[in-house]
This record gives sequence, C-alpha cells and structure tokens, in this order.
Amino acid sequence: MSDEFNMSMRKFLKQVGVTSQQAIEEAMRKSDGTTGKSFEAKMVLTINGVDLEHVVTGKIEGP
Repeated sequence: MSDEFNMSMRKFLKQVGVTSQQAIEEAMRKSDGTTGKSFEAKMVLTINGVDLEHVVTGKIEGP
C-alpha cells in the first residue's frame, strides 16, 4: 500500500482511539455505580463504498 494510504489510515485510527477513550471516560464519570463493575463494549467499523463491517467486542472494567 502507498505511504499516503498508510498515513491517512493511521491518522484515522489515532483519532478513533483518542476520541473513543474520551467518550468512554466521560460516560463513566457521568454514570453512577460504575466502580468495580465490568461493561461489555462493542465497536463497529464500516467504510462507505467498500464492503467492510468490522466488529470488535471486549470488556471495560469500571473505574
């Protein structure tokens, strides 16, 4: 793949990671009773114009 493609993909993934972490932290702060609990999480990635739907699931431990 081209360097331009790799750079644009890395930039997008960095943005996803940073903004997702911020959204999770904010939601946990606003929610009562999250301490010590485990939460099921799911991220769905789709790309318009390309046949892609990628699902990642996991657990997030409450603060």
